[in-house]
Amino acid sequence: MERGRLSRATGSRPSELPMRVHDSNRMSTAYTTPRSKQPSFGKLSMAKPQSGTSERRTSFFGPRMSGASMPRSSTVSGFGATEKMKDTRPLHDKSYLQQCIRQLHEFLTEHGYPGLLSPKALQSPSTKEFVKMVEFSYRQLDPTFEMPNSKVEEEVPALLKGLGYPFVLSKCSMYSVGAPHTWPLALGALMWLVDTVKIYSSLSKQDLLFSDFREDSDGIEEEYNKLFHDYTAETYVKFMQGVDTFEDDDDIFLSKLKKLYNVDDELLKSMEEKNRILTEEIEVLEKESQKDRLTSKRMEKMKLQCDLKKLQDYRSNLESFESNLQAKASELTDEMNHAASSLELLKQEKAELQHILQNQKFTPADVERINREKRELQQTVASLSKALENAEQHKWNEEIALAKIKEKVDLKLADYHKLARKLKLIPVSAENAGGHDFELRPFECGPGNIQRTTQMQVLLRKLVSDVEEENSRLANMKLSLQETCEQLNLDILDKNNDLKQLREQIHKVDERLDSDQQELAREEQDWAAEIEAAENHCKLLEKKVNCGYDEAMQQQKAAQQQYHIVLQETNEERRTVANNLASVFTIAANHLSNTEKCLEDLHGRVHRLCSKAVEEDEDVVQKMWEILADIKSKVKRS
Repeated sequence: MERGRLSRATGSRPSELPMRVHDSNRMSTAYTTPRSKQPSFGKLSMAKPQSGTSERRTSFFGPRMSGASMPRSSTVSGFGATEKMKDTRPLHDKSYLQQCIRQLHEFLTEHGYPGLLSPKALQSPSTKEFVKMVEFSYRQLDPTFEMPNSKVEEEVPALLKGLGYPFVLSKCSMYSVGAPHTWPLALGALMWLVDTVKIYSSLSKQDLLFSDFREDSDGIEEEYNKLFHDYTAETYVKFMQGVDTFEDDDDIFLSKLKKLYNVDDELLKSMEEKNRILTEEIEVLEKESQKDRLTSKRMEKMKLQCDLKKLQDYRSNLESFESNLQAKASELTDEMNHAASSLELLKQEKAELQHILQNQKFTPADVERINREKRELQQTVASLSKALENAEQHKWNEEIALAKIKEKVDLKLADYHKLARKLKLIPVSAENAGGHDFELRPFECGPGNIQRTTQMQVLLRKLVSDVEEENSRLANMKLSLQETCEQLNLDILDKNNDLKQLREQIHKVDERLDSDQQELAREEQDWAAEIEAAENHCKLLEKKVNCGYDEAMQQQKAAQQQYHIVLQETNEERRTVANNLASVFTIAANHLSNTEKCLEDLHGRVHRLCSKAVEEDEDVVQKMWEILADIKSKVKRS
């Protein structure tokens, strides 16, 4: 999990090329380190699939290392030369194409594609739509990009090549993108571009996550380059010796990276646990938002109505088929009776001829004629016997088929009666029967039975319409209760806002009181200073001016009187201000308590109304769900 936290790449690969080592649990961490730079989208390094032939290439790291039983050649061409790569993705597989189309549709929808989108339209889009999708995807990398209006058949392949697309997208294929032979290749290139955008987005998010790594980025970058170079050199030497996995090197490299970037394992684990909890909550919320119980019940109801209609048609077909079989059985019985009477006549004729043969003398010609007639009669008897056996066998087969059909009809009737009893439609005195007889009586013929069946169908349709009306009424009631609840919530918000305003006013009054108290304290200090100055002045007058003693005493008395008057006025003003503030505080506190009580009463009433409405709605919906589930299960079993 730590390797996944430090990885700069997402879980999806940029292309569908096969890995050199087919190990889904371990992979090299050479490119899984947070970098302080923005990712650049030059030519991506794409490893060529390992060939089954003995073709060898020269490594620029030096001669091939020996010391293993199966040394291998380097996969890096000298002087940076590239060669044409084969696309191993199953682009002509229908299931893979459908999966790519779904992923492309989800990507365009999530990122707000401006055009009209549908999976059907993405089956074979036009060249114009393909260019728009490429332009929209590339704008996720460069918001300032503008697709030129001319020569788009040259611009799109050049754009993909500049991003490092490892396969060739010809200019000719851009003239007919939606053709069956060109659309898979174009879709593969577009999916590669989408994967590149996803990787860029994840890297941008992780740059924000590891933004603290950018402090002192120059020294960290140099240290990281040194570690990465050492790791690459060691793993490449082992790779040339025939080693395919580098678990120990990966662990050592990862520990060094953790030490370099000061990774906190406990913080990563806690963040991972929070991410898991939030992901589970999001999944639960998405599942709850996707549930539309009323719509699903309506769909199930429509399916049940279709199944009921099919069952009625099948029943009418069975009745007609049964009448045909009975007619055929009666015809076969008449044929058997006729054949039996013919056989009895032939037996009587044979007995008479035998009697004549025994009592008369015949010439050889008569004997020969009689033998010839005997042979003819034997052949006739054999053919009639065979016809009789065939008729009996056919009758037996028809009777077996009729018995099987009757058995099936009896089972379906039993299921129908059982379901009708659960729905309280049988007997006539049942709750939902309404005085009507919904019981089916098999093998009854005549216009009365047909009329009775038609009447039952009309009554059942009426019951279904009543259930639909009840469902709509309950839905309307639920919507009205939801609107009431929303209105009450808005009222609560308004009251909360009023309460906040009152608290702000109280705070302002407190500040004003503090300022008034400070001002009174300053005035008292001023008055004390003035009193002290007057006393000093009085003492000086007593010492220096003996002749003006009486006048000074009078002035002192006058000053003291004036001081007492001012002090009384000050105390009176202080008591008035204190009384006013106390009354303001009392009024505000009473209003606040009354407001809180009103809000608590209103919240309690809202909670009781909502809980009652939800319980009633859940009970009704649960009952309807159980009825529909029983009907659906019975119809499926039938």
